[in-house]
Amino acid sequence: MRPIRTLGLVYDLRDDYLAEGFTQDQVAEFDTEDTVARLAAAIGELGYDVHRVGNGRALARRLVAGERWDIVFSIAEGVAGRSREAQVPALLELFDVPYVFSDPLTCAVTLDKAAAKRLLRAEGLPTPRSVTVAGEADIEAVRLPFPLFAKPNAEGTGKGVDAQSRIDDADQLRRTCTRLLQQYAQPVLVEEYLPGREFTTGIVGTGEAARVLGTMEVSVRPDAPAGDYSFVVKELCDKFVDYRPLKGGQLQKDVEDLALASYRLLDCRDGGRVDIRLDRDGRPSFMEVNPLPGLHPTHSDLPMIATQEGMPYAELLAAIIASAAVRYGLEPQSGRR
Repeated sequence: MRPIRTLGLVYDLRDDYLAEGFTQDQVAEFDTEDTVARLAAAIGELGYDVHRVGNGRALARRLVAGERWDIVFSIAEGVAGRSREAQVPALLELFDVPYVFSDPLTCAVTLDKAAAKRLLRAEGLPTPRSVTVAGEADIEAVRLPFPLFAKPNAEGTGKGVDAQSRIDDADQLRRTCTRLLQQYAQPVLVEEYLPGREFTTGIVGTGEAARVLGTMEVSVRPDAPAGDYSFVVKELCDKFVDYRPLKGGQLQKDVEDLALASYRLLDCRDGGRVDIRLDRDGRPSFMEVNPLPGLHPTHSDLPMIATQEGMPYAELLAAIIASAAVRYGLEPQSGRR
């Protein structure tokens, strides 16, 4: 096997886009310099020669110029469109460059929450009933029972989620959907509200080799500006959120079985996170999956889950890279420098 020596790191840096005139809301999913620097340092300590590439446009320029790496580690979310998370992996496939994490189809279908839910329902996996509101005329056609929950169909990091996202009547449904349609210029996912406890399950590996790292309960404090895991609550999680490990019993098994089945069904690769919430009867129900999980060592959910399970940050990254290496017949670095 050919060893992996050089690793290209692709990312969307918040400061780069703010300098171009993007708003804080538009860059909410992008990474800080602290995240990128700590990620690059940790991967470098594993023995890889890390090349910071930049965003998808920088990657395109460098690929066209003839630069190559043994593998690319991309956490880039992309800027526009429901397939934006698929842009970097599609570009890497075009230039036949090995890369970490899921392929373009999985990245696109998991960002489109309605599409992902349709696939899960087709296989009988539990997820709340939902409809897609593509325009104001669709609002009147919503026939789901209240309470409901509304959010942009193709956003992450809690974008568009606030105190008005839980909907209790038709007037609020109209106001919230109209605002989201105007603000995000994309369909709105309206689904039955799940009133129970919320969990996020970390997974590493691919296909049958995928395994659950652990599960963390996400509990929003009563004094938070929204009762659910909204954008503001996520940004101020140290102040408004309690995180606890889910350990033992049938509930943990049910949550993690659903998370792993969802991850495999959607063909996620190398590592990711699945969000699960309990319905009114206390049964786990799929909310969404993140095939490009946040990777700040102390602030992002997947590294936090790894830490609670006794897995150091560098070991988590090593496992993710090793999973990708298997796919390409490459040999990962065996230890720290």
